[in-house]
Amino acid sequence: MHKSGFVNIIGHPNVGKSTLLNRLMKEKMSIITHKPQTTRHRIFGIYNDENHQIVFSDSPGIIKNPAYKMQESMNKFAHSSFEDADVILFMTTPDDEYDEDEKVLKMLANTEAPKFLVINKIDKSNQKEIEQLISYWTSFYKFDMVFPISALENAGIDALFSELKSRLPEGPPYYPKDQISDKSERFFVSEIIRENILKQFKQEIPYSCEVEVESFKHTETEKKKFIAIRAVIYVSRKTQKSILIGKQGSAIKRLGTESRKGIEAFLQKKVFLELFVKVKENWRDDESMLRSFGYEQ
Repeated sequence: MHKSGFVNIIGHPNVGKSTLLNRLMKEKMSIITHKPQTTRHRIFGIYNDENHQIVFSDSPGIIKNPAYKMQESMNKFAHSSFEDADVILFMTTPDDEYDEDEKVLKMLANTEAPKFLVINKIDKSNQKEIEQLISYWTSFYKFDMVFPISALENAGIDALFSELKSRLPEGPPYYPKDQISDKSERFFVSEIIRENILKQFKQEIPYSCEVEVESFKHTETEKKKFIAIRAVIYVSRKTQKSILIGKQGSAIKRLGTESRKGIEAFLQKKVFLELFVKVKENWRDDESMLRSFGYEQ
C-alpha cells in the first residue's frame, strides 16, 4: 500500500516554516535567515520512501499590508496553500499575533483538510505558557492534532512526521521517486545568492534585490570539470548598486565567494560564479519583471 499527499505549511513570516521544511526533508530546501519575508516563492519539498511520498509546501508568510505587487503575489502563493492540501500545518509561535479579520484565519476555518496546530520555538517558553497557547488556539478552531516543537532544536519533529505519514491518503506518487523538489537547480542557485545578500547586507538592500541566473553551463577543460554560472542581481536604485558592489568591488567579491561555497555544497560540484548588478527601477511593481522572476503565473 502506497500513500501520497500534499502537506502545506502556513503562517506568518518568520515563524520558522522554512526551518521546519528543511527538518522534515532532511535537506536544505528553503533559505533561512532571521529576517522576515525571506521566503518569496512557494517551494515544494518532495519526501520519498518505499511506501510514502509527501509533497511539502513552504509558502511565503502572509503579509498583512502588502506594499508592492511582488508582495501581493507572495500572498497569492500563501493563500493557494489551502487549495490542494491533504493536511495543513498551521504554524505559530509564542510571540505571534493575529488580527481577528485576517484572511488566513477565515480560510483556516473554512478548510476541510485535517489541520495540525504546530507551535514552534517552544524552547523559549515554559510548560504553562505552552498550555495557555494551546488553550487559546483550540478555543477558536478544532485542530485534529497539536504539536509543540522547536524546529531549530529538532524537538518534536519525529512525532509530527510520524503522524503525517499516517494521515496520508492511499495513492500513487505525484512525482518521480528520485525528485526532491519542483524547482530547478537554477532556482536554488538564485536562492543561495539571495540568502547571502540577506546575511551580508542590512535594512532595505536585501528586500530591493532579485537574483536571476542568466546562464548555467556544465564546462570541461583538460584539467577540470565545473559549472559556469552567470547571475544578475537586480536592484531598485543606483545607490543600492553602489552598496552591493562596495569599495573597489569588495562587497560583491565577498558575496561571490560565500555564494560560490554554498552553491558548490548544494550541487556537489566545482563552480565558477560571475555576479553582475543591474538597476531596474520599481521592479517590485513591474508585472513583466515579476512574471520573468516567477511571481506571476
